Amino acid sequence: MISTNQDTIAAIATSHGVGSIAIIRISGDKSLLIAHALTNNKILKPRVATLSKIYSDKEIIDQSILIYFKAPHSFTGEDIVEIQAHGGVVIANAILKEVINQGARLATAGEFSKRAFLNNKIDLTQAGAIAAMIEAKSQDSIKILNKILDGDLKTYIKEIRESIIEIIAYLEVSIDYAEEDLPDDIFNSISAKLNSIIDKLSNTLEISLRKSNIIDGYNLAIVGKPNVGKSSLLNAFVSYDRAIVSDIAGTTRDTIEESVTIGTHYVKLVDTAGIRQTAQEIEAIGIQRSKDAIDKSDIVLALFDGSIEFDSDDRVIYDLIKTYNKDIIIVITKNDLPQKLDRLIFKDYKIVELNAKHSISLLIDAIRGILDTGSGFDDLILVSATQITYTKDTIKSLKNGYDILHDTGEFELISFELNEAIKNISAISRPYEYDEMLDVMFGEFCLGK
Repeated sequence: MISTNQDTIAAIATSHGVGSIAIIRISGDKSLLIAHALTNNKILKPRVATLSKIYSDKEIIDQSILIYFKAPHSFTGEDIVEIQAHGGVVIANAILKEVINQGARLATAGEFSKRAFLNNKIDLTQAGAIAAMIEAKSQDSIKILNKILDGDLKTYIKEIRESIIEIIAYLEVSIDYAEEDLPDDIFNSISAKLNSIIDKLSNTLEISLRKSNIIDGYNLAIVGKPNVGKSSLLNAFVSYDRAIVSDIAGTTRDTIEESVTIGTHYVKLVDTAGIRQTAQEIEAIGIQRSKDAIDKSDIVLALFDGSIEFDSDDRVIYDLIKTYNKDIIIVITKNDLPQKLDRLIFKDYKIVELNAKHSISLLIDAIRGILDTGSGFDDLILVSATQITYTKDTIKSLKNGYDILHDTGEFELISFELNEAIKNISAISRPYEYDEMLDVMFGEFCLGK
């Protein structure tokens, strides 16, 4: 239902600062009246851009474009007027001040989206996607979030809700009947439906966990023994001297982090301390942090100096990376010098040879190839920790209900677990209302005849 008798709100919708345009958005019952007052009663037709002067006490503030969106056909579901003014802080603030003088109030953070949710224009999945899109760091995340804004996750959750509600309604009706009046296949039918929902949610959860880095970004650890060229490689990635480069082994004692975009992917680079056998306490702490960085990484770049023979420190690195089931690229550095390193040692891995001072394009291509392979967008994924948690809780309750069905067959206990499941899954999209289950009960089972 469209909200009424609420304050009319207004805010500057574009980022603060100088730009070509500034958008001032007004939402609420008084939006059109305020627009008429600002323009000296210029006629605004719905969804038609209208050029008009904006006035304050008969003085012109700006010449702007106004667009009127009549309720309920607007983002918030209320009357909305958007004023597209010339960019700049002074003009935008002057127009906003006049809008407030005419009866609006300054909107609080997220209030436009909140009203859209309350008026059933968006659900919580779409509201979350709007917030995430503002902070998006890559084209990958934009593609995923656009699918959610388009309603894909909303539809998916709605289907899960309806399936669980159907089972709850079936259970509630069956509780009122004598056992001999129940269909012979009722247990098998409920069991099959529960199994299907659990499998569907479990598959979505597994895919979401596996592809979470599409939204959050991929972690790439640069590892190797001291003085092998890790810092030079990091500097080459970011195109400036982010890390100190020295011929003195062990210069980097802590991890250094930077972010870059590779193709459409957001990548967090971690330059680690050199890994080698050491008795120095401080250096040992740095080495442990390097190992922690590898644990958290999606891709590992293991660096080896091509100009010297494979030694005991190289062996430490090689033995370490062999313990991981990750995407690992062997990077042989200093290939501009006479080569002594035996490449056959790394025959089981992808090898890239380079000199970081010249070009790292081959390495970037290799990394991009790995990232492109794992970033398909056909699967629907959950994009927040909250959605992941609610999904896990939903699966847990469904499994509890399934176990009760097969252990005791107590419909009341099963119904309790499924009501917990419906509350959890609904928290992702829109809170569950008991009337939804009653509608199914009375609509499909014809009770009360």
